[in-house]
Amino acid sequence: MGKTIIQKIFENHSKNEAIIGDIIDIDIDIRAARDFGGANVVKNLEEANLSIDDSKLTFFTFDCNPGGCDQKYAENQHICRIFARRNNIKIFDIDRGIGTHLVIDEGIAHPGGTMVSTDSHANILGAIGTFGQGMGDKDITYAWANGKVWFKVPQTIKINLKGTPSSIATPKDVVLKMLQNIGANGLLGYAAEVYGDYTNSLSLDGRITISSMATEMGGIIILFPSDDGMNADHDAEYEKTIEIDINDLESMISRPGHPEDVVRVKDIPKIKIDSGFIGSCTNGRMDDMRIVAKILKNRKISPGRILKIVPSTDNIWKQCLKEGLIEIFKEAGALIGSAGCAGCASGQIGQTGSGEIAVSSGNRNFFGKQGKGEIYLASPATVAASLVAGFITTEDSIPNNPESVSISLVKLSSASKKKRSFIVPIRVEGRAWVIRKDNIDTDMIFHNRYLSITDIKEMGQYTFNNLKGYENFAKNVKKGDIVVVGKNFGCGSSRQQAVDCFKALGISVIIAESFGAIYERNAINNAMPIITMENIVNHIANKDIISVEFKTGVIRNKTQNKIYQAKPFSSSQLEIYKRGGLLNSLD
Repeated sequence: MGKTIIQKIFENHSKNEAIIGDIIDIDIDIRAARDFGGANVVKNLEEANLSIDDSKLTFFTFDCNPGGCDQKYAENQHICRIFARRNNIKIFDIDRGIGTHLVIDEGIAHPGGTMVSTDSHANILGAIGTFGQGMGDKDITYAWANGKVWFKVPQTIKINLKGTPSSIATPKDVVLKMLQNIGANGLLGYAAEVYGDYTNSLSLDGRITISSMATEMGGIIILFPSDDGMNADHDAEYEKTIEIDINDLESMISRPGHPEDVVRVKDIPKIKIDSGFIGSCTNGRMDDMRIVAKILKNRKISPGRILKIVPSTDNIWKQCLKEGLIEIFKEAGALIGSAGCAGCASGQIGQTGSGEIAVSSGNRNFFGKQGKGEIYLASPATVAASLVAGFITTEDSIPNNPESVSISLVKLSSASKKKRSFIVPIRVEGRAWVIRKDNIDTDMIFHNRYLSITDIKEMGQYTFNNLKGYENFAKNVKKGDIVVVGKNFGCGSSRQQAVDCFKALGISVIIAESFGAIYERNAINNAMPIITMENIVNHIANKDIISVEFKTGVIRNKTQNKIYQAKPFSSSQLEIYKRGGLLNSLD
């Protein structure tokens, strides 16, 4: 019996015969870890005291967050860089782009080879007839240390693409059609080989688009046979053959939440959109950039919308610059990001806000994957056309006049306009938390990595978690406790969260020797009680029970039976405090 492509690759990288269903060890030619999983791989290696099998075959790829704009990503990248220096491991750093594309473009991956990565779309390597697999950090650690990892030899499904798509259909439309036919789990546990006259005409970029979405069908990999690579035997045994008619195929689109919920673009209602994203490992190639430039040339993004474009590699970015595509994108009003994964990875451009409707060329549109918005998946051509039109459409149906932006005016209800009454204590009593430090800044109080939080109920848990020695403050503090600190408390930024986090925890008052100027205003305006007293940290001991009278400024230390005079609330502070904040009104 003949062998499928994956059986041949496995047998060339194993001491065992690749019998369907057997578990065998496979030698791995390329072993990669990305910035989000790399730090865990390093941790695993160091904790288990493991060494690197072959540093020449081992790589880090920093493609999830090339800007390092998320501080945890930046920290993980630094951990990986240090480890790489010690072990002579090559890094495709933040200036390079998507790792799976780089190993193809730079000739590191070869047809018939093997690769593993902490990337669920490592099966993109099927575009050149290479076996690629995304894996967790334990698997990658083992591969780095041993040069091999176990696999179950899968059955293969043969996919025949029949016919020729319409002139406006792209490889993304074809793979969406495949997803519509096969479903989200139609390839679950299977490898696939794809055939047909259409596949023979595909460029590398088109094959990458199709292979990259094997994951969305549940597949292990979609492999393209090639003359210079591995081919199945004529009598290879397949689990089944699937025939998909792509003749005269039109532009396709996936509706939000489910990549497999695919329909023709023309079959959906006229949906106004807010934003668009072109990029990802599925559609950030030169073919994609050129078709987008053709559509955007001498056109403008519809007013009130934003189009975000991210080439998959730095070389593609530079080629766009050389060909004048960047100028076309900018003239149209698009935002161009650094090469990388972009919208698929949190922290990069391509994310959406609640209620935002976006059309994306990515590979997934699960709810929450690209933020809180609703994501439609489509080809780069459809994305570009839709952003010019202001609604989802195809490149052959762009109107002369873009659709206006929908504006919903939120009116205050009569109830919300009513004046509110507040009963607030003028005297408080509680347990003291004494922090004998000056110049505690707002990043120590509420770190900037949490600044996107707008719900005050969520803020308390992060209070002081960037202040050395007080990282567990929020877990141990009790409602009614009092914070006692030194000079210039709350210096630094103007972030309101550095005040609101204490309100969320129920802190009754903050006593400081002095406050940062902006912090003092923020606290008073949001009715967070603050009071000043010179040398206070030397009069109060940690966990003393103290009371504070806001009108008089009298502080009583009940534990030590002592009385101190602090500066009382000013008349303005007291009036704002009584009404519950600057923006509130009293009856």
